[in-house]
Amino acid sequence: MKGRVLVAGFATRHVAQSAHRAGYEVCAVDHFCDQDLFWCTGDREKFEDLADLPGAIERICSRHHFDLFVPTSGAETIPVPVPLCGTPHRAIHRFLDKLETQAFFESLGVPVPRLLPEGEYPAMVKPRSGAGGWRNAVIRSDAAMREWLELYENVPHLNQEVVAGTPASVCCITNGWEAVAVAANEQILRGSGESAFGFSGSITPSGHPLQEQMCTLAEKIAAASGCVGTIGVDFVAGDDRVAAIEVNPRFQGTVDTVEMVTGCNLFSLHAAACAGEVPARRPAARQVAVRSILFADRDMTVDADLSVLRDFVLDIPWPGTFFEEEQAVVSVTGSGPTRAAALAVLDKHITTVRQYMR
Repeated sequence: MKGRVLVAGFATRHVAQSAHRAGYEVCAVDHFCDQDLFWCTGDREKFEDLADLPGAIERICSRHHFDLFVPTSGAETIPVPVPLCGTPHRAIHRFLDKLETQAFFESLGVPVPRLLPEGEYPAMVKPRSGAGGWRNAVIRSDAAMREWLELYENVPHLNQEVVAGTPASVCCITNGWEAVAVAANEQILRGSGESAFGFSGSITPSGHPLQEQMCTLAEKIAAASGCVGTIGVDFVAGDDRVAAIEVNPRFQGTVDTVEMVTGCNLFSLHAAACAGEVPARRPAARQVAVRSILFADRDMTVDADLSVLRDFVLDIPWPGTFFEEEQAVVSVTGSGPTRAAALAVLDKHITTVRQYMR
């Protein structure tokens, strides 16, 4: 074993699995603690609310000595008595604030959506902090703006122009001064309801005509960001231009499809970057891969053991787990030589999984 790693945050399975495959002994602090997290970790702590996360980290640190700490969403700024393997806190704070991120993009001359004054519509309204896009909304009137503010208790926010295009991201590896794009991804969003802009999967590679432009911009952004390790840069890719949206200064939800497509181990690349080394070139795409998160269409209990489908299912709940309507249940993957082939395999796998969710 290369050492013992603590991975902590709201969801950790994707990182823990990559670290395990890279040859590390892994422990995790996680909100879900699904079956496949157990398969790749030696010890775990489960927590309910983010306020409980520091205590859970403290408990697992009392049981083990760790060589490295890798935070995921929710744990980026928590002080931990373990050497950090990732982006330092001074850079993390900048990119957890979307208004600061906007200013950073503008300082680099990177194209971004224009900030709008209050009262100008339509506007893409989003909280200044938070991950996953779950509270983002397109607002078209003062009345709708008041409803949004009431729903989210007047959370600090920013208003941007609505940019038409495909949601996308680029996974980069950076050592703090240079960066290499590993893969460009199309992001799958929920598409409707209060969480219409919530992340619900990825297609790698994106295949967008402006993919090369996105990768070049992402490398410029990552190299100047002060981040270290694997990070993601989000874009909206239109017909003739791309606009940078966010920097995710940590492992992204695209880990599974990026690794399936490139054959790279992202945790190995992340650890090497934290030691100063980045890949010599961008890896080639060997296939197309897609991951889609399935959500409960009603309050339901999944009694079946979905681990029998582990060849194409991730984030596998334990039999008897209860899900409220709209909660994420499981992730399903598909792959193939082309986008159409990968999506066809995904549809077949989703049909199989849904038979276990009745």
